[in-house]
Amino acid sequence: MLQLRAGRGYTLIELMVGVAILGSLVAVGIPNMTNWVVANKAKAASEFYLEGLSMARRQAVTHNARSRFVLTPGSNGQFDWQVDLCFPAPGNPCTDNAGNWSTTTAASSGDPEGAAGFRSVLRAAASLPSSNLLIPTVAPDGANAVYYTELGWVDTTIPDRLAQLRLDPSAALAEDVRAAAVAVTLAGMASKCDPAVSAPDSRACPP
Repeated sequence: MLQLRAGRGYTLIELMVGVAILGSLVAVGIPNMTNWVVANKAKAASEFYLEGLSMARRQAVTHNARSRFVLTPGSNGQFDWQVDLCFPAPGNPCTDNAGNWSTTTAASSGDPEGAAGFRSVLRAAASLPSSNLLIPTVAPDGANAVYYTELGWVDTTIPDRLAQLRLDPSAALAEDVRAAAVAVTLAGMASKCDPAVSAPDSRACPP
């Protein structure tokens, strides 16, 4: 008569070996995954700023108004950005130090749509890698804003306009992330460029 043998279980030693192997895989995998996520966020950082500059130009043309793109220091050392609108009128010149600009809680007083008009858009850079990993610099030094006319051109009457925002990886990311920049032309067009190459390479940043 045949007898069924009970299934053989795992010994304590086999279980401990399995746990050790799993622990090793986790120890290697988690740092690699973390580095991969950070590197991808760093690569996408230029898109974050390009979005804001493109929005500022688009809103100026759409609303036939003046707009501005303003950088402010964020909590992680990167720059938050905000897009504001202003409608020129007598006594409301819409310059860097005068004019009734929109805020995140209220439309500009000159907005044809009144209180229901455009409210400023604020984007925080909290999701970007910290400035210890991705180093931001602006050109010219100290610049923090771009002002647009109703036609979407840069308002050259306002001095010290932001011409370029550069993002350089730290040594920890240098193998996985290239330096990148966002440049703004006088025509108001913002585009990504590569500060590591020179003209006539089409990827080069404007002089």
